[in-house]
Amino acid sequence: MKDPEFWHNKWASNVIGFHLEDVNPLLIQFWQKTQPTHDDKVFVPLCGKSEDLVWLATKHQDVQGVELSNIAVRSFFAEHFYTPMVMPIGGQHELFQFDELSIYVGDYFTAPIKPVDIVYDRAALIALPAEMRDEYVARLKSLLNPGARILLVTLDYPQQEMVGPPFSVNEQEVQRHFAEFKITKLYCDQADEHHPKIAQKGLSRFAEEVYLIEA
Repeated sequence: MKDPEFWHNKWASNVIGFHLEDVNPLLIQFWQKTQPTHDDKVFVPLCGKSEDLVWLATKHQDVQGVELSNIAVRSFFAEHFYTPMVMPIGGQHELFQFDELSIYVGDYFTAPIKPVDIVYDRAALIALPAEMRDEYVARLKSLLNPGARILLVTLDYPQQEMVGPPFSVNEQEVQRHFAEFKITKLYCDQADEHHPKIAQKGLSRFAEEVYLIEA
């Protein structure tokens, strides 16, 4: 990852406002839109210590994640009282494995992810600056089995009004990244003036959006 120290410092200092304490309601609401089966292999890029991993592992027999921070991954397993098998992989990565879950610690761009059927991206694309997003998407596409689906959660706000991450990734950019795929916008939650991003950050607008992307 470019600038890995930024994220290592976030986890080391526990500045993890991006971490949700519960399963993301958008995942629960829209996962069925991917037409998931138990046998589908699922991938969660830049997964942190997300509760979404546990939810997905109850529904699928193979859930892979990749996360830069060793602190995040160790916290995830400790907080759920799981004792994973830990294996070094090729000198650059560690694999933490427990039942249905396999989490690689290290660089997303080089982690040995096995091909997958469904990707759940809540906080990966929007975590990366514009100059990295093309490379991120190219790597993601290389991991997809034929007929794969992506459930993508993005944010849309005037980028000049707030320094990311999370960054703004608007609908036009989603269309550009996945132009060869079928894209369905499932949801757009336009914030009102009471939303903290508008009330506290002073943004003129802020929306959370969900897309289904089908290969």
